[in-house]
Amino acid sequence: MCVKKNLIKWVVAVAVMLLPLAADAQTSSINAFSPYTMYGIGELNTPGSVAMRSMGGAGVAVRSINTINLLNPAANSVAPQKSFLFDFGVEGQNYYNSQTVEQKTKKGTYNTFNFRDIAFRMPLAKKLGVGFSLTPYSSVGYRIKYDNPYSVDDPVWGNIGRIQYDYHGEGDVTEVKVGIGYEVFKNFSIGLAAQYFWGSIDRSYTAKATAFIPNGTNSVFSITGLDKYQISSIKGQVGVQWTALMNDKHFLTFGGTFDFGGDVKPERKSTVKVNNIQQTEVRGEDRYLKLVMPRQLTLGVNYQTLKWNFAFDYTFQNWGGGNSVKVQTGSTGGADKSFYEVAYTNTSAVRMGVEFTPSRMDVRKFWKRWSYRAGLHYGNHYQTYDGRKLDEYSVSLGLGIPMTRRIMSVSAIDVGVEYGTRGFNLAKSMGLIRQQYFKISIGFTLFAGGGDGEHWFLRPKYD
Repeated sequence: MCVKKNLIKWVVAVAVMLLPLAADAQTSSINAFSPYTMYGIGELNTPGSVAMRSMGGAGVAVRSINTINLLNPAANSVAPQKSFLFDFGVEGQNYYNSQTVEQKTKKGTYNTFNFRDIAFRMPLAKKLGVGFSLTPYSSVGYRIKYDNPYSVDDPVWGNIGRIQYDYHGEGDVTEVKVGIGYEVFKNFSIGLAAQYFWGSIDRSYTAKATAFIPNGTNSVFSITGLDKYQISSIKGQVGVQWTALMNDKHFLTFGGTFDFGGDVKPERKSTVKVNNIQQTEVRGEDRYLKLVMPRQLTLGVNYQTLKWNFAFDYTFQNWGGGNSVKVQTGSTGGADKSFYEVAYTNTSAVRMGVEFTPSRMDVRKFWKRWSYRAGLHYGNHYQTYDGRKLDEYSVSLGLGIPMTRRIMSVSAIDVGVEYGTRGFNLAKSMGLIRQQYFKISIGFTLFAGGGDGEHWFLRPKYD
């Protein structure tokens, strides 16, 4: 027991010291590598803790003392008295992008590693609990180079010469959530959460021209543009959970959440410079850009037995409701197509997962108390290309290992892997990039309470 107490104290101490670094990492490092992050708020991260992400990201109806539910604030009402549940995780990602243009395939890879989430849950009163979480909401990261092809009819080639375009982008948006859950009456809970989104996104481009001069020399000049977006906005979420069936062998819970969304009004600073000796700035402006976070509705169901845990969620986001801006991309689309129109669209997604624990009460065979997880997600990206939606899916596997040999131990180490792909439905027909990624996550769940032998909230009776 002393070993376990020391382990928990060290882990918590290290996590607290690294909290500022984790927050900074979400806004400074490249956590995505996708050309589809050139527009909008970037690539949306799979929601939930490591255990939930291993089940496809499903869990809006999950209600358990073992898990911090980052999806539904109503689940905080299940927090046992005189207890504290802490969770944090790290994640590594490998991105693989490929594109076939004019029967030639181009490929690119990128690896990232960073903190994924920090969260805790504790009771405030009987049937009333509070939860806090710091998680990445979206990430931007891309590096693209493009040379305009030669054509005798191209006025750019005729008047200027060859031009090379370089596009760079990086940044993150982080979500901080504080939620309260209360069990209004038996088996029915409601929750309310405040969400604070903050972060910065930098997008730049460089147009580099090489002009031909008759005397045999070349002159080079370039133009650089930079857009910097600063996001800082507060939103809200409500949630409900209803346990329709509960006995010693079966649990059936329904859950739902609604995110209010709304305009985050990011501050945009735009500059354009000519890269001459004077670094002449030809344009500079500061203004607010309209960017509407979607209203989101999620409905789910969770069924548990002593060995099995099934979860299913459906999510709808109305990205197209408030975002009406359209842009044109320079991606080639065949002989008669030089650009695509990119626009926002509403999204729908299904997430489902299963967890199997052979025997939670086995005192002799420790591995029988391990939890084995699998999940699936299918949906569409929140942007269209010439009106066509970009499909995406992912599959995941996971493992939960108790930290102690005690029966019904809550403290655990969770490991999850996820494979996903985007753009597979349009890669061939439209020449777009097919994105594939592989993620591995490790999470630590630490529980303190009377049932776990950790009396953090009890006043000592003896000095």
